[in-house]
Amino acid sequence: TMVPSKSVLISRICIVDLTIDSITRRGKSKKREMKSAYELAMERLEKASPSISLNADQKKEIAEIDSVYRAKIAEKELFLKDQIREARNAGNLEEAESLEKQLAIEIRRLQEDSEAKKEKLRASFSG
Repeated sequence: TMVPSKSVLISRICIVDLTIDSITRRGKSKKREMKSAYELAMERLEKASPSISLNADQKKEIAEIDSVYRAKIAEKELFLKDQIREARNAGNLEEAESLEKQLAIEIRRLQEDSEAKKEKLRASFSG
């Protein structure tokens, strides 16, 4: 059996590449390129609820709400984490666990309040 030389192999690879290129170019010229599932989903979403562009002042108002609620969350975390640490140091694990649950609930509530305020503000921008 004879093994082709390196130059013969390279020339065969080039011919295959050129053939593949010509086939893919022909296909693209006749048909549009297929879209991914993500692109199709994003197009449907844009049709269902078009996004609105916010100006600088509107973005500033939303950022202000974020800032206020981040500060409220940080305040709750500082206060309750200190109490949790004290309860653990005192050996009261049930109280520490209760305070951790309370912290999680408070953070979730504040995040929901923040999102509700921002959504209300966004609705006022579009309407």
